[in-house]
Amino acid sequence: MKKVLKIVGIVAAIAAVAAAIYVIVQKIKEKNAPQGYDEDNYVSCSCLDEDFVSETVAE
Repeated sequence: MKKVLKIVGIVAAIAAVAAAIYVIVQKIKEKNAPQGYDEDNYVSCSCLDEDFVSETVAE
């Protein structure tokens, strides 16, 4: 029975370390993101590129 509890304890410790690393990585990622940055709604703006060609047609 002690071996089972020891294994469960080790697995729980590994899970806790993985969760802590995940939280730290998310905080660093959030800290380095620009103000107002929304990853889900990000759209690249190629209009700032030097070789940008507009796709609109002027009539």
